Amino acid sequence: MHKPQPTATNDEQSAPRVAPGKGLELSLLALLASKIGSRVTGTDDVRLFSTLGRVRRLFPAWLVYSGMMMPFGVLSRKETELVILRVSFRRGSTYERNHHEGLGSRIGLSDAEISRTKEDPAAADWDPRTKALLTATDEILDDKDISPATWETLAAHLGERELVAFVLLVNQYDGLATTLHTLRVQTDRKS
Repeated sequence: MHKPQPTATNDEQSAPRVAPGKGLELSLLALLASKIGSRVTGTDDVRLFSTLGRVRRLFPAWLVYSGMMMPFGVLSRKETELVILRVSFRRGSTYERNHHEGLGSRIGLSDAEISRTKEDPAAADWDPRTKALLTATDEILDDKDISPATWETLAAHLGERELVAFVLLVNQYDGLATTLHTLRVQTDRKS
């Protein structure tokens, strides 16, 4: 079984390296995204948005790109959330994991499915398509590549458009876990 990569954990004891922005420190879009997101998630602030929103010019492009991965991605919402949950577990990203456990529940993932994303995909009880997605996720995270055998299995389940979208999705959330960790973004608190 793969172990989480401890370099990407969100240490609750660490102070944020960049404090979440407030008011005029944020672009209007970031402020709006954070306010709406906090209402939807029942939190005091979506610290991801209020931190990244400090970069006024980049935030809108990042938000659109991220939205094209999730929730408006090429893969189904269920598959997208399972992949993100696997990435968050493997990277040890508390922020990402907490956020997507909630989102996964809202779109119909069972508690057992969410929990099973912590297990080795080869040993867990997944259908062949999901097993292929999660196995390939692990390989991208471990090797920054997918082996020929895993690619062949994955390609038997996904078309070319889905294959490209899948690789982008894994890398988006791997990069986001790195960003959250490096900036020491604290988990959102329930309001």
